[in-house]
Amino acid sequence: MTEEKFDAIVVGAGPAGSAAAYTMAKAGLSVVLIERGEYPGAKNVMGGVMYGRMLADLIPTFAAEAPIERVIMEERLWITTDDSAVILGHKTAAPHGEVPNAFTVLRAKFDRWFASKAEQAGAFLIPATVVEDLIMRDGKVGGVRTGRPDGDLYADAVVLCDGVHSFLAKKAGLQTREIAPHEVALAVKEIITLPPDLIQERFNVGEGEGVTIELYGAVTQEMGGYGFIYTNRDSLSVGVGALISHFMRTKVTPNELLERLKQHPLVQPLLAGGQVAEYLAHAIPEGGYRAMPRLYGHGVLIAGDAAMMVNGLHREGSNLAMTAGRLAGETVVEAKGRNDFSATSLASYRRRLEESFVLKDLKKYQHLPEFVDRHPELLRIYPGLVNLAIHEMLTVDGMPKRDKQRKIWKAVTARRPLWRLITDAYRAWKVIR
Repeated sequence: MTEEKFDAIVVGAGPAGSAAAYTMAKAGLSVVLIERGEYPGAKNVMGGVMYGRMLADLIPTFAAEAPIERVIMEERLWITTDDSAVILGHKTAAPHGEVPNAFTVLRAKFDRWFASKAEQAGAFLIPATVVEDLIMRDGKVGGVRTGRPDGDLYADAVVLCDGVHSFLAKKAGLQTREIAPHEVALAVKEIITLPPDLIQERFNVGEGEGVTIELYGAVTQEMGGYGFIYTNRDSLSVGVGALISHFMRTKVTPNELLERLKQHPLVQPLLAGGQVAEYLAHAIPEGGYRAMPRLYGHGVLIAGDAAMMVNGLHREGSNLAMTAGRLAGETVVEAKGRNDFSATSLASYRRRLEESFVLKDLKKYQHLPEFVDRHPELLRIYPGLVNLAIHEMLTVDGMPKRDKQRKIWKAVTARRPLWRLITDAYRAWKVIR
């Protein structure tokens, strides 16, 4: 019996997988896109913010057809204590043009749409299918074994986009060690429904406009992570995440952390009257550059969460995934032209990533995951100090401002000696410089 062979198989129909499949199918390659969920997006969870430029690199007209919830017009950062917050942010009234910078999505809708674009380009989508193993031939990845009857599929190249803890990466020899608990975060979130006009009133935006809020400090109970509130069309995505190593240390459960966020006195009014429609949980790679697996091998490439492509400091993951998926697809297209799918031929994938923002940004912050894991107390100490100083300075009580400054400095150094302040600042500078 003659086996059916494709040019490429993509495992996982998230942003990275659909980007890779779309790129290759559009170039005329025969492509299979395999998704374990009942449909693309059924198994994918994220906070809900995506970035337009990386999607426009693939589909320039996406804004007219993609299931966008709200275009982000304001981004807020809350540095919290148990009962207060110092709030920073940026808001713009400038028109976003044809390509919005950032927008919210619900992954169940967005991933389905994105995968459909790959299908329209010619990719063959197979949902509700688990890839159980890789097919190896002469030391090269030559296809995948699925749980379906007669489920062996063969291809010249396999692109792995199957998420964090990819066992296929180990099978391919790309991931040679176990991922440590401090290299993965666990995020939980709820979709809370609210009428669109109420969302617009509470967040002071117009129709179709949205706001993001990231919360640091007390809401994570001295764990490395943050909370978030993102506005959708008729709901809010409300969630929190922290390193698994810190959940293990504190014994706090993810649900307890989420409830703490929702009960914060500054958060409660934003959620009042809302109804919980969904509860979701997801593992997020946080190891960054130093935890990345090898990115290519004989007949195989890896992209997205499976390759640790998340920049947690800047809330970026889907944009790295889409770019990496596109670059993986372009690499396979070129390899097809040479009819050479060896590791040497596919090595241009890493060079492409190094020339892009993906590896440049991940390399810049390569020491951040270890720093956050080792110094979670800073997420309690400094939010408290910042709130103390701002509250005191804004309190009008007849005390001369110079005396207030002395009072603030004395209170700050009583909680954190000067030498510790200097040391903390130097360490922080080293990891983000």
